Amino acid sequence: MKRMILALLAGFLLVHPVFAQKKTFTINEAAGLNPKLYPTGLQQLNWLPETTAFVYKINDAFVSGRPGSENRDTLIRLSEVTDAMKAAGYKEVTALPYFNWITFNDGWFRHENTYFTYNLTTKAINRLCELPEQADFVDINPQTGYLAYCVDNNLFIGNAENHIQLTSDPEFVVNGQSVHRNEFGISKGTFWSPDGNKLAYYRMDESMVTQYPIVDMGQRVAALKNIRYPMAGMTSHQVSVVVYDLEQKTSVTLQTGLPADQYLTSLSWSPDSESIFLAILNREQNHLKMNRYDVTGGSLMTTLFEEKDEQYVEPLNPLYFIPGKPDQFIWNSQRDGFNHLYLYQTDGRLIRQLTSGPWVVTDFEGFDISGKFAFFMSTEESPLERHAYRLELNTGKRTKLTRQKGTHRIDMNDSGDYFLDHFSSLEVSREIRCVGTKNKVSDLLHQSPDPLLDYLTGEISLFQIAAADGTPLYCRLIKPTGFDAGKKYPVLVYVYGGPHAQLVNNTWMGGASFYLQYMAQQGFVVFTLDNRGSANRGEVFEQVIHRRLGDVETDDQMAGINYLKKLDFVDTARIGVDGWSYGGFMSLMLKLRHPEVFRVAVAGGPVTDWKYYEVMYGERYMDTPEENPEGYSKASIMNQIEHLEGKVLVIHGDNDPVVVMQHSMDLLQKSIELGKQIDFFVYPGHEHNIRGRHRAHLIDKISTYFKDHLK
Repeated sequence: MKRMILALLAGFLLVHPVFAQKKTFTINEAAGLNPKLYPTGLQQLNWLPETTAFVYKINDAFVSGRPGSENRDTLIRLSEVTDAMKAAGYKEVTALPYFNWITFNDGWFRHENTYFTYNLTTKAINRLCELPEQADFVDINPQTGYLAYCVDNNLFIGNAENHIQLTSDPEFVVNGQSVHRNEFGISKGTFWSPDGNKLAYYRMDESMVTQYPIVDMGQRVAALKNIRYPMAGMTSHQVSVVVYDLEQKTSVTLQTGLPADQYLTSLSWSPDSESIFLAILNREQNHLKMNRYDVTGGSLMTTLFEEKDEQYVEPLNPLYFIPGKPDQFIWNSQRDGFNHLYLYQTDGRLIRQLTSGPWVVTDFEGFDISGKFAFFMSTEESPLERHAYRLELNTGKRTKLTRQKGTHRIDMNDSGDYFLDHFSSLEVSREIRCVGTKNKVSDLLHQSPDPLLDYLTGEISLFQIAAADGTPLYCRLIKPTGFDAGKKYPVLVYVYGGPHAQLVNNTWMGGASFYLQYMAQQGFVVFTLDNRGSANRGEVFEQVIHRRLGDVETDDQMAGINYLKKLDFVDTARIGVDGWSYGGFMSLMLKLRHPEVFRVAVAGGPVTDWKYYEVMYGERYMDTPEENPEGYSKASIMNQIEHLEGKVLVIHGDNDPVVVMQHSMDLLQKSIELGKQIDFFVYPGHEHNIRGRHRAHLIDKISTYFKDHLK
């Protein structure tokens, strides 16, 4: 009888969902290839322009809602779009396309190579423009119906009636695309004027830049593809800004002056469309001029202000003009040691500094319709969190708008009365609310269930330790699943450590990837620390690495190791380190400088010698090899390979255009010369990271390597 009861109980535990055994990740899931593991949201959630109505997609319809109400109105059905397409003589759509709202009554969408507008009232379709199949970098101008686009490296504009080719340059001149290798906040190459009648665009001449060979081995006879890759200290490209006038059909080049290898960024149109503001940064990146140019003749009108810094100035944002005050704008600057907001006149007079304190403004979110208030995100509450604030421009008074501890991302409506709040924390995978800025409205629109509820996950803790100089350093530790305090576990240190990155934050999973939770499922303690040099902590914290990459970062990571060594459940004889790109550089640096600590290292796409890295990033942090030979020598992995002990796996994509394959090839050559053994694996056809279905192979490769040599 007792055996029967036990058997029945065991069967109940196996089938009942409350007591069912939890799962571990498959290798595909560890690689992030199962969409069901991600928090759910509201598809295509946006504000309708000029209203307080929000809109999102449910199944085959768009619905709208308003703050303070649970009612939803159907705006568009798939059948209505399909009928409108058929009525206009176009191929019908089989699913609702992505809508971009122009007004509260009109939106545009793309179907195959054609762009259309749709009117909510008439339910009619109009064709904006049909683009050639090779068209890329499309930038739509809703006022005129023109689209700017590129075919190869030349720029075109087109509408329903005709297409105009604006440039006919040889292949080494790039028009209408991002320049300066996407540094300085640059992510696009075309900029429509506010009135829609002019188009400013970047023109980048790379004829003087060294060609670098990338070999495509995916065909019977390997093919050579040369890219223009300016390495630190070598000749860089030359960029200009051209303005095309649609009415006059003329082009003007802004007279930005010499030297020609300076950097042009923060491009901003004046509200009246008559001038352009442009930040001119010298190649040394320590002196910025904010200039204003006349777009009729291209001449320099005035220099509004200058910024200098002994290490570097890094402009990342455009100018934000105050509604109703076209002669005033907000500028982001780190001049006082932290990124803050400054209110300027267009004649260059500083009206006042708007924000200040030992924290950074991370995002500017816009204005209210009156121009009385501005909205921004910051780290004032904690470097691990992001909160929204309303700022009164006349007084500087700021009001915190978000309450829950964690990370908020907001989207303001046009009037500034409401925002959509996308929130997550260690406890919450995702919540979406509609929140009022002037009232107590806080409507929960969506709450994602925990997508990992049925999976074993390691306990995550976020905490801080002190660097050698007392600077707080934030850490994340994931305990192995099924943790037993009486056991000792191997450790995986996952590192990035470079600028413009923050790995530890109060978000769902603490910022960790599925791969890191997978390693916890495999019995590893998983540890990550954001060292000095990483993002969102202010100028002193970030610039301490200048001219000596790898030094302070390594010291801070070792402070983390010293913390781990004090934990009873850590096996100090079984510590490994893993990182990619800058993290690959750091993984090798830690392994070679501290072989007594790190038994195993994996380095993906690693920078092994900064003289092989590109001009903009490399010279900002290291100056040129001629100016800083000692710093380059000390940061070179090649000069430290003699200290190699234990196991190292280096991984590279053979078509990597960011950290070129030469980094790994030179490392291998040096290891051969010194009789050192390095394991090496290449992903054919992949660039700087391994994406798509092959990522599962990568995660399997890395995790197996650690299990083989640390378990």
